[in-house]
Amino acid sequence: MTLTFRLDPEIDPALRDGVLALWADVSNAGGAVGFVPPVTVEDIRPEWLKRLAQLSEGDIRLLVGYDEDGAVAATTFLAYNTHRLMKHWIWLYVVMVHPKHQGKGYGRDLMAAAADAARGMDGIDAIRLTCRGGTGVDRFYASCGYKEVGRVPGAIRVAPGDDRDDITMLLPLG
Repeated sequence: MTLTFRLDPEIDPALRDGVLALWADVSNAGGAVGFVPPVTVEDIRPEWLKRLAQLSEGDIRLLVGYDEDGAVAATTFLAYNTHRLMKHWIWLYVVMVHPKHQGKGYGRDLMAAAADAARGMDGIDAIRLTCRGGTGVDRFYASCGYKEVGRVPGAIRVAPGDDRDDITMLLPLG
């Protein structure tokens, strides 16, 4: 089975509920997507509402991977830069694959779909993302062609006494 990816899908209740459930499930499985477990859909909803506002303003785009049943299985947000000297690259935020689908290559598929989407955006030469150190996800991104270009030691405080590096990675699209 493969995922079907859609850039800028229609935001309807099924998509909203699917993204919220995915975000909660990924967070509760230990995924570094902006929350520390345990979380509920209601904990995540305010962040989703912020993303909806950004979507409506055209500041970000949503990429969704659907499984064979049409359920949300993977997502990420592609965010434009607003600084006039940095409009040639975008940010990738909240990269998620549902825990039940991990280990099937869907993360690599999501990253390839995000790169394809970025290549289709006028004037975009690269993708940047940040990730939480200590999770091993930086090795995954490196296997997808991203290079570490910066690291701030201890910038992310997961819990008292548990500080992690904030790692910046870059994928040139040329």
